[in-house]
Amino acid sequence: MHQPNPIETTQLSVVLRNQPVLTDVSLTVKEGDFIGIIGPNGAGKSVLLKTILGLIPPTSGQVRVFGLPPAAARGLVGYVPQFANFDVQFPITVERVVLAACLARGRASKWQFRYSAHDRDVARQSLARVGMLDFAERQIGKLSGGQVQRVLIARALTIQPRLLLLDEPTASLDTPIGGTIYELLKELSPTMSIVLISHDIGVLSRHVKTIACLNIRLHYHHSKELTTEMVETAYGCPVDLIAHGHAHRVLENHGEGE
Repeated sequence: MHQPNPIETTQLSVVLRNQPVLTDVSLTVKEGDFIGIIGPNGAGKSVLLKTILGLIPPTSGQVRVFGLPPAAARGLVGYVPQFANFDVQFPITVERVVLAACLARGRASKWQFRYSAHDRDVARQSLARVGMLDFAERQIGKLSGGQVQRVLIARALTIQPRLLLLDEPTASLDTPIGGTIYELLKELSPTMSIVLISHDIGVLSRHVKTIACLNIRLHYHHSKELTTEMVETAYGCPVDLIAHGHAHRVLENHGEGE
């Protein structure tokens, strides 16, 4: 029997504050896919993930996650948002941050804040997978940026997802530290489907299976190869180098007077 794909969007469009954010986006993510999505700032990349999660309703078109409406599939999807700021004085441990995923998915008592032995086992297994088990009792505010990102990935893994969505997980990290996050995701990719937003094209292309370009409209050929046409259409100008979400041509000017 054919199993539904992790993600199927059909002619998906989203309009926010009377402005088109996504237009006719049709995307298929299959089991075992590891897709990187690039595009300029304001291109709708975060909105796409939030629509897949059911946090933003589509204006038109359809989204299915494992054949279900997004809200019905949330227990199958892990999500890592852009780097989160923590109150460094807040007395919460790494383990408690990861266990919070159980509350969010209704797997622990919301009123008594009790976690089962199974919840704790799964949380510690998730921390072990990202190399952070030794930090389980450490206060979250005492960690480095790269360590916090690993903890956020562990929190997403605690629901034991079949699909993992990540929104620029290395945006606030130095390149060497960010590279370790990509290596971690590559290690996880055989066990789940992954969709990753990033601006680090050079690093990204060494780890993902395929790359898509998004700038309101999606350009995707189920390949890791990026054509000049795809990138220039997505970024709106000739591109030789992309860094921090802005496109730059390093050999020629964009236009007269620039």
